[in-house]
Amino acid sequence: MPAAARGGQRGLASARPMSSPASARLRPDRPASAAAKAPRKPRRGPRIPLKLLAGGLGVLVIGGGAALLATGGRAQSLASAAGAAALGEMSSLGFRLETVHLQGASPPAQKEILEAAALRRGQSIFTVDLDAMRGRIERVGWVNQARIIRLWPDTLVIAVDQRPLVAIWEHHGHAVVVASNGAVVDKADPGHFTSLPLIVGDGANLAAAAIIPIVESRPRLIERLEALVRVDARRWDLRLKDGAIVQLPADGEEEALIRLDQLDRTSRILDLALARIDLRDPEMVVVRPREGPAPNLQSHGV
Repeated sequence: MPAAARGGQRGLASARPMSSPASARLRPDRPASAAAKAPRKPRRGPRIPLKLLAGGLGVLVIGGGAALLATGGRAQSLASAAGAAALGEMSSLGFRLETVHLQGASPPAQKEILEAAALRRGQSIFTVDLDAMRGRIERVGWVNQARIIRLWPDTLVIAVDQRPLVAIWEHHGHAVVVASNGAVVDKADPGHFTSLPLIVGDGANLAAAAIIPIVESRPRLIERLEALVRVDARRWDLRLKDGAIVQLPADGEEEALIRLDQLDRTSRILDLALARIDLRDPEMVVVRPREGPAPNLQSHGV
């Protein structure tokens, strides 16, 4: 046993100290060695650019703004100034609006949509209120729905679902373009949309989307059509280019036009240069020549 103890002491005496101070471990039941007590050299971490550090501090100031607001108007002013300084610093780091991508808009609609967006090149991209801008854009007559995406550091993407334009509305001596929901598209020039059908009368803009597809599906009728006239805000007259008037009922317009199709196939009624073709009675078709009394024309059992 004593020999073993002496051997153990020799082992401790011959042990060499650890070469690295960082790996030295201090135990509370032993005195610290000289190596452990030696002062350590400070480590050098990665260098952070001063501008980036200032920007980060600015963001922290903004985050703590709610606490400052509780101390009164002076603190609020200080917080606002700090926030403005932080935004300015972030702008200097490249977070400025430089590019806007507009998707889904036809060339005539683009100018009005961008005007509603009210963006300014070079403004801080952090200050752009996306919800408010989307609301302004969706109030434009062309636009059904808008989506806005912020791409850091300097780009906005505006994607719109554009409403189809359905007609030119002649109303109170003025002609305007209307969209499928009846909204007037103020900045659309009717002269650029001459292929759209002409509608006339009070409320015609609101009812056009339902009747126009029914009429346009009939090539012989649409090629003769001059205008759709809304009568008493409840039904339509179709005014043809030769002066004839096709009177439709308030309900069941498509069924009435099916009867007209059948008559046109059997007697070419659209080529007879009649003054009036009355389809309001579902049991018969009444026609009026340009001169003379109005004969009754049974609709061939239709």
